[in-house]
Amino acid sequence: MPNDQPFRNALLVGMCLFVPVMAYFRIQSQLTGERLDRRQEGWFILISLRLVAAVGAAVMIAFLVGPSLTRWSSLPLPEWLRWSGISIGAAAYVWVIWTFSHLGKNLTDTVVTRREHTLVVSGPYRWIRHPFYIGVAGAVVYASLATTNWLVAITGLTVLGLLVARTDREEAKLVERFGADYRTYMARTGCFCPRCRA
Repeated sequence: MPNDQPFRNALLVGMCLFVPVMAYFRIQSQLTGERLDRRQEGWFILISLRLVAAVGAAVMIAFLVGPSLTRWSSLPLPEWLRWSGISIGAAAYVWVIWTFSHLGKNLTDTVVTRREHTLVVSGPYRWIRHPFYIGVAGAVVYASLATTNWLVAITGLTVLGLLVARTDREEAKLVERFGADYRTYMARTGCFCPRCRA
């Protein structure tokens, strides 16, 4: 039997650090009082994204409550690999905070822009257009390795895939909002990783 306690502790600390920070940025962005039409991301993504994320969160909570509850979907991973997941999670945490601090009140959980939305090109947005998705990828690796759970990995990768799938619609909304400025920004930045310049 592996000793899951240190990883449960690390996962709990990570959640206790991340949830309040995420809540802070979400609350700040909601102070505009503006209602967003989330249906514009499409019903399939709207429903499946949130449903799959809820399943993944439930499995992680079950792991925290008692690893025996999730033993049926666990994988035998070496301890060093699990600790590397914790390190990736710490880096993802810092990355997400950096991303949100530059995004500010522009933050939404959908493809729709706010009425007062501004084009952010500072911080990680200087190089890539969707840095939050890099943070999500790091969080998926972190949670999957810490829990050693294939269901956490599958739900996390599905969430990431759905986010990537809605990127075209999100960028179309940004082009609609910012026009030539956003097209110029797209030409000099990468979508998920920095654009190589010759």
